Amino acid sequence: MYLRAVHAEADVAKLHQFIRANPLGIFTTAIESKSFPFLQSSHIPWVLDTDQTTSETHLGVLRGHIARANPQAKVLIEHLKSQTNSDTEQPVQTLSRDIMVLFNGPAHHYVTPKFYTETKPLSGKVVPTWNYSAVQVYGRATIFHDTKASSTGTFLDKQIRDLSLQSEKEIMGYEKPWQVDDAPASYIEILKKAIIGVQIEITDIGGKYKMSQEMGVGDQRGVVEGFKAMGSGVGDEMARTVEERGKTGVKA
Repeated sequence: MYLRAVHAEADVAKLHQFIRANPLGIFTTAIESKSFPFLQSSHIPWVLDTDQTTSETHLGVLRGHIARANPQAKVLIEHLKSQTNSDTEQPVQTLSRDIMVLFNGPAHHYVTPKFYTETKPLSGKVVPTWNYSAVQVYGRATIFHDTKASSTGTFLDKQIRDLSLQSEKEIMGYEKPWQVDDAPASYIEILKKAIIGVQIEITDIGGKYKMSQEMGVGDQRGVVEGFKAMGSGVGDEMARTVEERGKTGVKA
C-alpha cells in the first residue's frame, strides 16, 4: 500500500478500531500450485484479538474461516500437506510465506474537479481523483484443516461463536443476539466439517485515509459540501470523513 504521509494513519489502536468496524477483509495468498492459480483472494469476516496486558504494542491476531470447497482453501491444504516438519515428519500447519489481508472503509467515491471551489476557479490546475480508506496487514497464517485434530475442532468452535457474537452485537446491535447454540448441534457439526480455520499473526500493519487532506482549506470545504449535496448515504459518509480527517491534516 502506498502510504503518502498526509494520508497515512500510524496509530495501531486506531487501525485496530478500523478493522473491528470493517471486519470483512480480502484474504490474499500467493502459492505455487499445479492445480490452482498462483494468486488467490477471498472475502472473509475476521475476529481481531489483541493483547492489552503488556506495555508493548501488540499488532494483533486475526481469526477467520473459509469454505473447504473454496479453491483458495484447496491450495492451502495442498501446499501444507506437501510440507513436513523435519523433526516430527508431520505436516506443517503454518505457511512459510506472508499472506495479506486488505480491509476497506465503509465508503469510497470519485471526486470531481468541480468540488475544488478554490483552486479550480483560480488556476484550473485540478484533476479528478478517488477518495477511500483502507487498512492492510501482513502476517503468518496457521491453517486448521485436519478434521481429526482436536486443535481444529477447538479453533473452529471458538471462531464461529466469537464471530457470530461480534456480528450480532457490534454490527446488528442486538441485546439478545442469535447464538450458535440456537441451532441444532448436529447441524453445526456438519457445517464445521465444510470449513477450515485461518489464524494470522500480524507482522506488519498500515492504514490510510485518502480524504482530500492534501488540498487547501477552501478545496476541502468544497469537497465536503459537494458530497453533502449528493443527498445520499455514501455522500454523507464521505463528507463526514473528509471533514474529520481535515481537522488534523489541513494545508494552509
